[in-house]
Amino acid sequence: MTSKIPFNRPVVLKNSPDFHLGFLKQVIEAGSFSGGGFFSKSSEALLEKKTGVKVKLTSSATHALEMMALLMNLNPGDEIIVPSFTFSSTANAFALRGVNLRFADNDAFGNLLLSEVERLVTPKTKAVMTMHYAGNSCDMDELLKLGQHYKIDVLEDAAQALDSKYKDRELGSLGRFGCYSFHETKNHTAGEGGALLLKNAADLERAEILREKGTNRQKFLQGLVDKYTWVDIGSSYVLSELGIAYLWPQLLEIDQIRMRRKEIWTKYYENLKPHFEKNGAQVLEVPSYNTPNYHLFAAIFETVELRNKFIQFMREKGISCPFHYVALHSSPQGLSYKNAGTDSKTLKGCDRFSNGLVRLPLFYNLTKQEEDRVIESVLSFQAK
Repeated sequence: MTSKIPFNRPVVLKNSPDFHLGFLKQVIEAGSFSGGGFFSKSSEALLEKKTGVKVKLTSSATHALEMMALLMNLNPGDEIIVPSFTFSSTANAFALRGVNLRFADNDAFGNLLLSEVERLVTPKTKAVMTMHYAGNSCDMDELLKLGQHYKIDVLEDAAQALDSKYKDRELGSLGRFGCYSFHETKNHTAGEGGALLLKNAADLERAEILREKGTNRQKFLQGLVDKYTWVDIGSSYVLSELGIAYLWPQLLEIDQIRMRRKEIWTKYYENLKPHFEKNGAQVLEVPSYNTPNYHLFAAIFETVELRNKFIQFMREKGISCPFHYVALHSSPQGLSYKNAGTDSKTLKGCDRFSNGLVRLPLFYNLTKQEEDRVIESVLSFQAK
């Protein structure tokens, strides 16, 4: 019986789970499982060197987004522009603070359509959030200019974009705040986990307080105070040392992971692009200003019916090819934002992605035989 090919498998270096056990054993032998140990400090230092900004590991990218909202001191009635084609966390972090959401359309690459900023900005707008879909981005120079012009913060949901660049600058490090995800579906994983990136050093001290349940515990650990206490609002946003121990060797092998994913992406692209185009779909391309991390390989079908037919066809071949987000403006919760200033008539790009996009299996430990089987299966698909 032919084995199934999942959409994703978490990274296993050396093709051996035993390799990772040595790092986990170090944490167990140290006798401290909570965050802040050797692997936490080492990972934050490595990411800070890579990005050029301050980095604090968090229990998820969702929590990093929530920390952004807290650090901005947002109040009910404030507004934020968010892409509609994104995961719920991008918007939910701000909705939790009572902020009004303004849903923006996306461009041909799945990223924020810059003309939407001018359409949606109001005197109440405090920030614009961009989500770097598939590890690529909108024109960040232009977005930063818009943020400066309207005197609003630029925020980056770079959950999919660790190790991707915009004009040789690391995505996630360009706006006031950024975040990465280390969920098991990402290029580098701690199972769950994330990171908050802070461009302004002035935000760092409060970020440490928010991450430690609103206490000044970090000052206590540094010997700056003789006891720690509750000084601000906050929550439990610290990532376990066990998760980071699994992540750490992946960060050390970040180039190797990217190159293997590039191999798979390029093989898909060279073999499948013409066939997808013959069957009513366009392969998701990479903007010229991006150096990608090859997070995913996607095609966008002309209709939801054709997309669903392809998914079912691949499922019958034993290959998982999921679609992605239901655009937020058309979701049950998104429809509750009556003043979002958007609907399906103005968010055609989001609807196109939501209704037509499908993803192929792409992960570090995908075997050559599995690659070939995916390609052969796609090439046997006929739209009519």
